[in-house]
Amino acid sequence: MQAPSAMAVPRSEIARRIGALQGQLARQGLDAALILQTADLFYFAGTIQQSHLWVPAQGEPLLLVRKDVARARAESPLARIEAIRSPKEIPGLLAANGLAAPQALGLEMDVLPANLYLSYGLIFAGAQLSDISTAIRLLRAVKSDWEIGMIRQAARLSDQLAAAVPDLLREGMSEIELAGRVEARARALGHQGIVRMRLWGSELFYGHLMAGPSAAVPSYLASPTGGPGVGPAVAQGPGMRPIQRHEPILVDYVFVFNGYLADHTRIFSLGRLPADLERAHTAMLTVQAEVKAAARPGVPSGRLYQTAIESAERLGYGAFFMGADARRVRFVGHGIGLELDEFPFLAQGQDLPLQAGMVFALEPKLVFPGRGVVGIENTHLVTAQGVEQLTRLEEQVMVV
Repeated sequence: MQAPSAMAVPRSEIARRIGALQGQLARQGLDAALILQTADLFYFAGTIQQSHLWVPAQGEPLLLVRKDVARARAESPLARIEAIRSPKEIPGLLAANGLAAPQALGLEMDVLPANLYLSYGLIFAGAQLSDISTAIRLLRAVKSDWEIGMIRQAARLSDQLAAAVPDLLREGMSEIELAGRVEARARALGHQGIVRMRLWGSELFYGHLMAGPSAAVPSYLASPTGGPGVGPAVAQGPGMRPIQRHEPILVDYVFVFNGYLADHTRIFSLGRLPADLERAHTAMLTVQAEVKAAARPGVPSGRLYQTAIESAERLGYGAFFMGADARRVRFVGHGIGLELDEFPFLAQGQDLPLQAGMVFALEPKLVFPGRGVVGIENTHLVTAQGVEQLTRLEEQVMVV
């Protein structure tokens, strides 16, 4: 079984990432890291097969695979890949490969379940267990040229998908029917179908597609939009409500190509929107432009949120910006890569400086209870000169 060469993570990418992680281990005084989470496994090993990736502070990593080892060997460029039946075998396999038992071990404690943490405490008795998750997320925040190429392709496909919406939209069809048609088109374009998020308890199926007042229904998700969904077991996204004329139709979808994401929102309508909603949408394009103008390497990510807040208030929309009343979210953008919630967060209180190679989605939106949502979202690459917008489809309300 061979992975397609155009889709496989290059050996040079994996080597660079492992080297960067080893540098972080040395700085934190750790002997090794044990990587388990799916997105991190893909990042450091090039495969998501059920595995334990052992990264020593020095020397070659060891990928221990429970299922499926043959596929892992085909997908991953790592030199040392072995089968394992139980995590209890790890110490013995480390010794067999000339790797010392750790005195200080790094784990992804932001995502590691408590029962696994306790299990590894027993397996590596005597070792100090430390959190390596922030270091990993900071490494992943700055994308390589190869990763940027994947995100560019996701952005191009995201534009193609949104451009197809007018041909799929019909008055009276339900939100969920339109969503199904759009999602089928996404799959035909090569969407992988899974949108990964790191935050515990968060999940997303393609994105949000809601019309009129449905888009303004709040939900549990860390998002300015919620939606009724098809029931309380989902509690977000499109529902059964028929789409009507002269109301904003929010299409906020994430396109995923070979693991990498582009986030994208456009507003459609059957017939013109009321003039006040059109003005509100145009105001969000102004907010977007002002945040982009302020974004450059070295600027703290939280300052961009403050720029957006000040812009929305100056334009007269502070009460509805990124949600209504106490239900508003305290961010205007988020990093993206293999996951939808990566660093940097353009959020209140964040001080992470932007760096060239970071990629973030900027999403100034207005939520009007009982009426709907207007606004924009695009994926941006931080460059030495500022930011480059990667999703480029027409940004005004698209009237069908």
